[in-house]
Amino acid sequence: MPWVRLHGTKDYLDLILLLERYPKLKQTVNLVPSLILQIEEYVKGVAFDPWLEALLRPMDEMGLVERRFVLERFFDANREHLIYPHARYTALHQQREKFGIDWCIANWSEQDFEDLLMWHNLCWFDPIFQEEEQDIQAWIRQGRNFNMGDRQRVFAKQQEILARIIPKHRELQEKGQLEVTTTPYTHPILPLLINSEASLVARPDMPLPRYKFAWPEDAQYHLERGRAIYREHFGCEARGVWPSEESVSPQVLSMLAGQGFQWCVADEEVLGRTLHHPFHRDGYGHLQEPDVLYRPYRISTDQGDISIIFRDHRLSDLIGFSYSNKWPEEASADLIEQLEAIQRQLKHQGKKGPHLVTIALDGENCWEFYDQDGKLFLESLYSRLSEKSSLKLVTVADYLEQYPPDRFLEAKNLHSGSWINGDFSTWIGDPVKNRAWEMLAQARQLIQDHPRATPKAWEAIWAAEGSDWFWWFGDPHSSDHDYLFDRLFREHLQAVYQELGEAIPTYLLEDLENHQITGSHVPEGYGYIQPVIDGLGTDQEWAKAGRLDVGGARGTMHQATGIQRIWYGVDHVNLFLRLDFASTPPSKLDVFIFYPGLTRINSPVPLSNLPKGGALEYLYTHHLEIDLNLQRLALRHSQPFLEWKDGLTSSRAVLERCMELALPWADLHISSGDKVEFIIVQSTNNRFERVFPAEGTLPLKMP
Repeated sequence: MPWVRLHGTKDYLDLILLLERYPKLKQTVNLVPSLILQIEEYVKGVAFDPWLEALLRPMDEMGLVERRFVLERFFDANREHLIYPHARYTALHQQREKFGIDWCIANWSEQDFEDLLMWHNLCWFDPIFQEEEQDIQAWIRQGRNFNMGDRQRVFAKQQEILARIIPKHRELQEKGQLEVTTTPYTHPILPLLINSEASLVARPDMPLPRYKFAWPEDAQYHLERGRAIYREHFGCEARGVWPSEESVSPQVLSMLAGQGFQWCVADEEVLGRTLHHPFHRDGYGHLQEPDVLYRPYRISTDQGDISIIFRDHRLSDLIGFSYSNKWPEEASADLIEQLEAIQRQLKHQGKKGPHLVTIALDGENCWEFYDQDGKLFLESLYSRLSEKSSLKLVTVADYLEQYPPDRFLEAKNLHSGSWINGDFSTWIGDPVKNRAWEMLAQARQLIQDHPRATPKAWEAIWAAEGSDWFWWFGDPHSSDHDYLFDRLFREHLQAVYQELGEAIPTYLLEDLENHQITGSHVPEGYGYIQPVIDGLGTDQEWAKAGRLDVGGARGTMHQATGIQRIWYGVDHVNLFLRLDFASTPPSKLDVFIFYPGLTRINSPVPLSNLPKGGALEYLYTHHLEIDLNLQRLALRHSQPFLEWKDGLTSSRAVLERCMELALPWADLHISSGDKVEFIIVQSTNNRFERVFPAEGTLPLKMP
């Protein structure tokens, strides 16, 4: 896969280069050991991915298979921020979208392919490098008519930037402006390596693989190897550790303490479940128990003590998912206001500090949704924070050294969970994920004490234990590259059998799942169903309904929306909705409905903080308000002059295991055969938070 190479030129260096311009500010950055090794292999020229091989292949050696691959995969980039700013790249993309791949193969010149190969690599250079590197500027100005020499020089520039990543992190750490932390070697979910039954702590009813996975020595190895790679590259021991996906358990904390780590990080939901004290937020999202979350804790284990901090889930998600929809100055001002609101709340409650607010998130994937890869937002935020005497950016180790934790937890009482819903359902429990664990367990049992076990065989096991394979298998995540993750995972396990001289099981030669099936579907027959509205949501009742999987939208990030899946269908009397929740349901939802082909008075979505573009800018005929706290429904009708008016409704909704709702067609005043399109919006105090689906609308038709 090309992502280490491409993200390396866009996301692994720019954040700390920006930080360096603001010497008052400090940050903590985590680098996964297997990522460090991959960066080094690209720099040395020994790592090649299919995208890179295509980039460096002469045109006269590029046959139909290779050209089809280029047309399919060399637009793998955010359209709005990486493709559309460049006229030539946009023109090539429009041709493929309008005429299709076969037409492009038949009609494109070799120069068209040359330019596409070049642009897919050019667009991934961070704006900092596009501004400061003269050769990158020259390529962008040139725009077209690239040749093989240009492509070779682009790869050389990528290697040059990749070569700066680790030394720059080490330099800033030695200066004291940065703390670099580590992770288990290939980013495995440690609690599941130790014992896959750890998933039952948060989800006692979770279906598990047929074969239990329980190899605590593997978890120890991943930690030891991670520490060794860190020591080799940074000349010191790592003080902090980021457990993969913030996945912790009592056994994990004991291992971390035994390995000599000083601190680790977990999610606020883990703390809430540990204390049996769920956190509450007001209508503006401000935490009502700030003194509980914004303190480090000391964990006592049988291997010694270790400090643990818990991240503010909401503030982290604002950066990860929301601020990209705002102007940079507005977003940075909002984050500052969020932090100052925490200060006011603590002062009002008489809580003495200092307090540590932990904002922690995926460091690479959110920025492509920002203008200029987040540069404008970060510059605005860093400049504001540099001028704030009441707020101070610190490394975690520096804070803990100055203010050791005075609150204690017993490791045995720590909740086992991750930063997604406080459980491990993202990596286990789904039938496809469970099948992958079974394959891994069989290979792991085989290699144990095998006389022909080689380092190469063990490396294949360590790689297959990484978390990302299980992330992509089954529900709730999906991507255009599912088939590659499937194939690569099975190839690692095949390598184990090959190295051991054992026959490769036939199941490792077959796809884990059908990759033509997406996580969502539109119902045939317009989703005709007749469910009982009781909040129990049996899948048999909803089997013919439309379905939208939400819990981990397509892509490499997971937003904890609370909503895991949306079902929708009809009968001759009602429009039906069912919402499944992965965690605590949101307090309020809004359903906006319009009728394509019908002439109606329509009005805009009456919420503030709306991002631009997409279905949120459509005008709608009906607005169904769903107050889940009060279990109250209200139907509003659009009025002249873009206004709304309350009306009557006989809608019914019940919230138990899920929310089920029936909205009578009679309330909507439409006729048989009329088409319906709708969206569901999550809001707080009339401020927009999220929309489902993320793009487009959900379609139905009155029977």
